Amino acid sequence: MSLVMKHRSFPFLCLSLFLYVSCSLSAAVRLPSIVSDGMVLQRDVSLKIWGWADPGESVTVNFRSKDYSTTACDEGKWQIVMDAQSAGGPDSMTVSGSNKIVLNDILVGDVWFCSGQSNMTHMFNRWQERYAKEIASSKNSMIRQYQVPTKPVLSGPIEDIPGLKWQQADPDTLLNFTVVGYFFAKQLHETYQVPQGIIMSCVGGTRIEAWTSEEGFQEFPDILETIAQNKDSAYVERVNAEAQADREADGPRIESDKGLIGETQWFDPNYQARDWKRIAVPGYWEDQGVRDLNGVVWYRREIELSCDYDGAAATLKLGRIVDADTVYVNGQQVGKTTYQYPQRKYKIPEGVLKAGKNLLVVRLVNFGGKGGFVPDKPYALEIADESIDLAGYWSYKVGDVFRPRRPYKRAISSQEQASSLYNGMVAPFVNFGIRGTLWYQGESNSGNPEDYAVYLPNLIEDWRAHWALGDQVFLIAQLPNYMAVDYLPVESNWALMREVQLHTALHTPMTGIGINIDAGEWNDIHPGDKKTVGERLALQAMKLSYGEDELVASGPIFRSQEIRDHKIILDFDSVGSGLVTRNGEAPAHFAIAGEDKDFRWAEAVIEGDQVILWNENVPHPKYVRYAWADNPDFANLANEEGLPAAPFRTDR
Repeated sequence: MSLVMKHRSFPFLCLSLFLYVSCSLSAAVRLPSIVSDGMVLQRDVSLKIWGWADPGESVTVNFRSKDYSTTACDEGKWQIVMDAQSAGGPDSMTVSGSNKIVLNDILVGDVWFCSGQSNMTHMFNRWQERYAKEIASSKNSMIRQYQVPTKPVLSGPIEDIPGLKWQQADPDTLLNFTVVGYFFAKQLHETYQVPQGIIMSCVGGTRIEAWTSEEGFQEFPDILETIAQNKDSAYVERVNAEAQADREADGPRIESDKGLIGETQWFDPNYQARDWKRIAVPGYWEDQGVRDLNGVVWYRREIELSCDYDGAAATLKLGRIVDADTVYVNGQQVGKTTYQYPQRKYKIPEGVLKAGKNLLVVRLVNFGGKGGFVPDKPYALEIADESIDLAGYWSYKVGDVFRPRRPYKRAISSQEQASSLYNGMVAPFVNFGIRGTLWYQGESNSGNPEDYAVYLPNLIEDWRAHWALGDQVFLIAQLPNYMAVDYLPVESNWALMREVQLHTALHTPMTGIGINIDAGEWNDIHPGDKKTVGERLALQAMKLSYGEDELVASGPIFRSQEIRDHKIILDFDSVGSGLVTRNGEAPAHFAIAGEDKDFRWAEAVIEGDQVILWNENVPHPKYVRYAWADNPDFANLANEEGLPAAPFRTDR
C-alpha cells in the first residue's frame, strides 16, 4: 500500500475504531451503586435487580445457580424480579449482557432504611470516647452499612448515586456508621443470627416535608405548587441571586473585633491583658451581668503545668459552646467549630504545651439567645492519665457587639424544600428490598405539631406505596426529654410532638415506637445515649416484624381512665410483669384537672396494674397528663422490664 493510501485510510480507521468503542461503551450493562459488592439483600421477598443497557439488549442475572433474563426497554432500562431467597451467604451474582459484571460477598438477611435528621446522622466518630469498647469489638461481617450522602434534588426523583459502596462493621468503618442504626442491627443479629443491612439516609436539621415524595402531597395543593415552582431552575437561580445581592448590598464585612484588629491580637501570649473581668465557666454571659449581647466575647485562663508535661500531647474538652468558637493554646490555634451542637474535643499536638504557665484563649461568637459555655458538660484538659478541671473562673472581654441586622430576602435552600430529599436520597433505593424503616426525626417540625400529625402518617403511606412491599414495618424513635425542667404543669410543643408520634404508631398498621423519655439530656438536642434508642427500636422490630407476640417491647401505654370517689384510676397496656417506678419512689409527674383544665400535681399510688390519682384541691377531677413537658425529668413510671411509660394526656 502506498504512503498516500495509508494516509487516506487513517481517518477511516480512526472513525471505525471510535464507533466501535462508542458502541461498546454505550452497550455496557450498568448497575446502580447499591447493587454492588458486599450488599445485603432482603430475605423472604421477591427481589428486584435493575440497571441500564442499550435499548433491546438482553440481560441475564445469575444468583444461587438460577438465571433470570430480560430485555432493556426503549429507554435503556431493565429490571428482573428474583425469587424470594433464604438468609445466608456470602454468595456471588453475575450480570451479563454485552459485558459481564461479577458481584461478590453478597449476604441475604434483613435490610433497614434508617432515615430522619441529626440524631440519626450521628455516627460513632462523634462518640468515640463514650463507645470506645463497642468500637474496638465491632468487627462483624454480618452487619453492613450503605451510607447515602446529603443530596437534595429539586428537579424530581433521580435514579442512582454513583460511587457509593457497602461497608462491613469493624473498628475503622464503624466510625461512619449511624449509632442508632448499628445498635438496632446488632441487637437483631445477636438475637436471630441473620445478616443485617443498614441503608443510612439522613440529614441533620431537616423537616419531614423534604422526605416526602411529590406523589405524597396530592392532598396538599400549596405544597405541590411550591414543588412545581422549584423545578424551574431559572426561577431558583433568580431567587437565590436576588437574595445574595440583597446581602451584598450592605457591602463587605469589615472586621470590627477588637481582639483581632489591635496591634497585638488577644490570643497572642505577648498581649498584655488589662481590664478583663471575671466570669464563671461553664455558664452563659447573660446570666452573669452581660445583658442581651450578640457578638464576640473572648475568654482566657492560665494553666500551670509541671515539667512532666512539657511538650506533651493532650485533649481539650470544652463541653458545648453557643454558638461558634476558635480555641488557642499558647498562641496556636488548636480547634474551631462554627455552630453550637457538637461537643468540643480538640487535640493539642505535641510541642504546644510547656512546663509552667500555659495560656488558653477562646474566641466565642454568639448570634442570638444566650451565649457562652453550656453547663453540665465536661470541661477539662486531659494529659496522659491526668484530668485538669477547667470549670471555674476565667477572665473575659467583649471584642465586638453585633448590631441587629435588617431582614434579608430569603434564598431557596434545597434541603429545606418539599420532596427534595426524597428525590435525591430515597427515590434511588425504592426498588431495593427492605424489611422496614427506622425514623428518628421531628425536632425541626416541633414548632407546628398540628401539621406533623398529618405529615407523619402521610410519609409512612407514601414510602410504603413507593417500595410496594405492603405494610412493611415502620419504627419511630419518639423524641426524648430535652431543655430546662419545669416544676409546675406546663404546655409543651415537644410533648405534643411525642403525642403525634405515639398516636401515629398506635393507629397505623405495622408501626411501632421506641419511647425515649428517659434517654435525653436537658442541655443537648443530641443526647449521647443512642444505644438505648437503637435497642428499643429493635424490641419493636422483634415484636412487629419477627413475630415475638409475647415480647414486652414497650413501657406502659395509657389505655383508659375511670373517675371514682374523687379519684382517677388509670389502666395501661404493656404493663409487662407489673407497674413500678424507676427510682422506687411514688409515681411522679402526673397532673390532674377538672373541667377548667387548671392542672395540678396529683398524689399517685400504684395498685396492681393501675395507677390511682387524686388532689384534694381538685374535687371533681376529669383530665390527666403524664410526663407532659419538654423535659419531664422526674417522670418515673415504668414496667418491671425497665421500659418507661409513654407520656400522654386525656384532655385532647
